[in-house]
Amino acid sequence: MRLHGYWRSSAAYRVRIALNLKGVACEQAAHHLVRGEQRGPDYLALNPQGLVPALETGGDVLTQSLAIIEYLDETIPEPALLPRDARARAQVRAMALSVACDIHPLNNLRVVDYLRRELAQPEGAVERWMRHWIETGFAALEAAVRRHSRDGRHCHGDAVTMADVFLAPQMYNARRVGCDLAGVPTLVAIDAALMALPAFAAAAPERQPDAPA
Repeated sequence: MRLHGYWRSSAAYRVRIALNLKGVACEQAAHHLVRGEQRGPDYLALNPQGLVPALETGGDVLTQSLAIIEYLDETIPEPALLPRDARARAQVRAMALSVACDIHPLNNLRVVDYLRRELAQPEGAVERWMRHWIETGFAALEAAVRRHSRDGRHCHGDAVTMADVFLAPQMYNARRVGCDLAGVPTLVAIDAALMALPAFAAAAPERQPDAPA
């Protein structure tokens, strides 16, 4: 397998965590998003969206972090990232989707670059935009996690699920842009517990080959 990503991409970060949890060794190919390398012709031939991550596997290319992670969970069943119970699976997916669909897209690099370049928003306004949508999304996620976590160390139940895989990278982004996390103590505690796990720690942005020295 070959994972196309960028050290600070939260979507690629999710896939790195999932690969580590599944015990899959994977070659990494870096595309510097700030320099626009993801829009080069070679990468667009691989992934026409010009986004990371993309996973080359079995002679094919998979895109979108959620789809990639579900593929890994279906083809490498243990440890399972989705519960066996249908209702619990829906609850875990809802948490992951709240990050993937409601929080992350509004803070994606191409969105904030549009605010800066096309709408001429000053950096302070862009940062307020990012913090607003992360904090709003986290408030709702905090409530869901309090309802479904059994141990205060995982988003759902008492084992790592896809919800945790999506939470940790978004918490990294939240801290990077200076979000106020005082109102989400459960998420903060879970993130701390997750980052003590080798699979999460090894996937951290600063530990990637393309991270700045």
